[in-house]
Amino acid sequence: MDAQGRGQAGDIDPADQWVLNPHTGEYELRLTPSAPQSGIPGPRRAAPSPNRAGAPAGRTASPVAPGRTVPPPRRRGAPPEEPLPGRRGRRPVKKKSTAKKALLWTGGTMAFVLVAAAGGGYLYIRHLNGNITSVSDDGASTGGFQTDKAINILLIGTDKRTGAGNGSYGDKDSVGHADTTILLHVSKDRTNATALSIPRDLIVDVPDCETTQSDGTTKVIPGTDDVRFNTSLGQDERTASCTVRTVTELTGIQADNFMVADFNAVKTLTTAVGGVEVCLAKDIDDEDSKLKLSKGTHTISGEQALAFVRTRHSVGFGGDLSRIGLQQQFLSALMRKLKSNDTLTNPAKMIKLAEAGTKALTVDSNLDSIGKLKDLGLELGKLNVKNLTFTTVPVVDNPTEKVKATVVLNNATAPTVFDMIKNDVSFTEVKKKASASKSAEAAEEAARLKGTKSAASEVRVRILNGGAVAGGAQAELEYLQNEEGVLKSENAGNADAALSKTTLEYAPDQADQARRLAAILGLSGAQLKPGKSVTNSQGLPTMTLTLGKDFKGAGVSFTTATKAPEGVQQSTADKVECAK
Repeated sequence: MDAQGRGQAGDIDPADQWVLNPHTGEYELRLTPSAPQSGIPGPRRAAPSPNRAGAPAGRTASPVAPGRTVPPPRRRGAPPEEPLPGRRGRRPVKKKSTAKKALLWTGGTMAFVLVAAAGGGYLYIRHLNGNITSVSDDGASTGGFQTDKAINILLIGTDKRTGAGNGSYGDKDSVGHADTTILLHVSKDRTNATALSIPRDLIVDVPDCETTQSDGTTKVIPGTDDVRFNTSLGQDERTASCTVRTVTELTGIQADNFMVADFNAVKTLTTAVGGVEVCLAKDIDDEDSKLKLSKGTHTISGEQALAFVRTRHSVGFGGDLSRIGLQQQFLSALMRKLKSNDTLTNPAKMIKLAEAGTKALTVDSNLDSIGKLKDLGLELGKLNVKNLTFTTVPVVDNPTEKVKATVVLNNATAPTVFDMIKNDVSFTEVKKKASASKSAEAAEEAARLKGTKSAASEVRVRILNGGAVAGGAQAELEYLQNEEGVLKSENAGNADAALSKTTLEYAPDQADQARRLAAILGLSGAQLKPGKSVTNSQGLPTMTLTLGKDFKGAGVSFTTATKAPEGVQQSTADKVECAK
């Protein structure tokens, strides 16, 4: 459905209908006699007498401003997912509590709003829930974010031209491909985040994907190899869950949730926030995107904001990678605007954002209520913009093409970028808070790597496959024997259970052997597990190396990078950059 056509109430601005009552600290629905009626059921008007109907004798009710109405009390049996916020008793509200935080992110044709809708009233919460459109995740995601773990959200912007004035942009008959996609990773401790842009023209393998049809039935859409990433959505009736599966196949990172938005999202959300300030290092007059702006800073919104994020021929090298940089600059500016007091303490803007965001988005079925969006927004609201890094999947030109139109992974740097995100490593310098117990544990793990090391020829180890790819144990064995001289090694088959992390178990008198093997394989102190000695097929004491799901290939180090590889593009949301 058109993002502009869901949940509207005539021509009434919701920010004009809901006003803050200073006596109760809650928003109330105001309907003037001349205003058209909202589609939301209206609460009963207060009695004209000074006291509320049914109030105890001698008690004076709080005054009600002329022309305003008071939301009715919550009915028995109201749905548990739609609670009235802050109903434990009426207390004076502190001044800075008149608006709570909301967080909005957008990237190119994609945008999303996470709203902390406190004090909005029961009817308004129902109204916002009614705005939200959700689709099945078809089992492609983890099942939803968790507050005690790192969060991965896939943000998908389609090139579908629905909505007034959008038919003039590119292919007006597009089925809605994945035109702009960002994988947003938020660290477990919420100190930092990484927004990874995935180029639409990146050559990938789209896996088979089960999708839910409009009639509720499911079918498996066959995958295709060596195709553009943007075909993971829309092509052959693929849904957003197919894009989620493609990202998992590409990066090894499974999204917790996803959000989808079309062109209208950029227009409505930037208008709701009052425009964002962008900077140009040169004049731009792009016939394709319809953007015409002079050098310098400008506040843009609506149609002009969409033109800005669609521009590519007038910036950089004129391709999609240049446009990604422009979109990241736009998103940084938007983040700074939303973090400003001008937005966070303005109830009218907050309501406009809640309206625009819930209408503009399509979310997965695990994120289908304002309550769930609010909880996610509160987690993301803990971030400091200086620790939000924007980067792009490292790529190189497709070597098979004479006329360069697509790109392929840069295998020298892309695996490291994916590995950093997967292992929750920040791209920025973040001061970590460590407890005394964790510090002691880290010191103990580091000590396991210190000391003498045996010669590689003296290392005796058996290798088990505990979650690695099929054939991983044999491949690692051949590497150790042929490349590293660890000849006293053998393939011991499969482990009893799968492990997420590779481990090396050894007896105390094998510590020097363990340190040598750790140095060869890049194992951390945490992966070394002091234990009991076991015997190999010859009856000799041996260590046990169990390859986990983190195994990336024979001879590939298990050490996680602590900083991005040289040459990987990155920027942070707190810095103002001008498009060139």
